[in-house]
Amino acid sequence: MCGNNMSVPLPAIIPAAKKATAAVIFLHGLGDTGHGWAEALEGIRVPHVKYICPHAPVMPVSLNRSMTMPSWFDIKGLSPDAEEDDNGIRQAAENIKGLIDQEVKNGIPSHRIILGGFSQGGALSLYTALTTQQKLAGVVALSCWLPLRNSFPQASANSINKDIHILQCHGEFDPLVPLMFGSLTVDKLRSILNPANVMFKTYRGLMHNSCSQEMMDVKQFIEQQLPEIN
Repeated sequence: MCGNNMSVPLPAIIPAAKKATAAVIFLHGLGDTGHGWAEALEGIRVPHVKYICPHAPVMPVSLNRSMTMPSWFDIKGLSPDAEEDDNGIRQAAENIKGLIDQEVKNGIPSHRIILGGFSQGGALSLYTALTTQQKLAGVVALSCWLPLRNSFPQASANSINKDIHILQCHGEFDPLVPLMFGSLTVDKLRSILNPANVMFKTYRGLMHNSCSQEMMDVKQFIEQQLPEIN
C-alpha cells in the first residue's frame, strides 16, 4: 500500500441501530487502524448514533526511524518541546473536516457530531475542533496532547467552537504520553475555551490504552452531548 490518500481504505463504520440523528468520528492512534476502535465503540453504542472510525494514511514516521505505518501526521519526538509537523497536522485537520462535511451531506448536521480520538488521533481531533468553522457537539480526547499548542489562542480566535464540551481522559501510568501532557493540555484548553466545559478524568493504574471505566465515561459523555431527538 502506498502512502497517498487515494489508497486509504474506507472507514470502519458502525451504523446506528435505528435512524441516525448523530455521529461520532473517532481517530485511532499511531500504527493502528480504525477497526479496533470500531469494536470498542460497538460495546458502548447509543442506538441513534452512527460511529465512523477512519484509517490513517501510511507514511514514514520520524520517531520510529522513518518506518512506514498508519499515521495522521509525522511525529518527530515525544517531548513537550519536540519539533512538530506543522504542514502535516494542518493537512490532516483539513482531511478530517472533509469527513465531517461528508456526514453533513449524509444528513447529520455538524452540531450533532462528536469528534474523538486516542493518542495521535485524539491530538488531531482537538486541533481540528479548535480550528474548524464547523460547529461540533463535543470532543473525546483520550491519552493525548494538543498539537501546535503555541499557535493558540490565535489559531482558534475565530473558531465557532468556543463553548464546545470536551472530555479529556488519561491513564495515570501512561509511559508514552505522560499524564503531565494531559494536564498541560487541559490547562491550555481551559485558558482558550469555556473552562466549565472542559472535563479531565484520570484512571489509576492505566497505561497507554483504554479501560472499561473510561469507555463508560465516554458513553455517558456521548449520551449527554448527543441526546436523542424525535
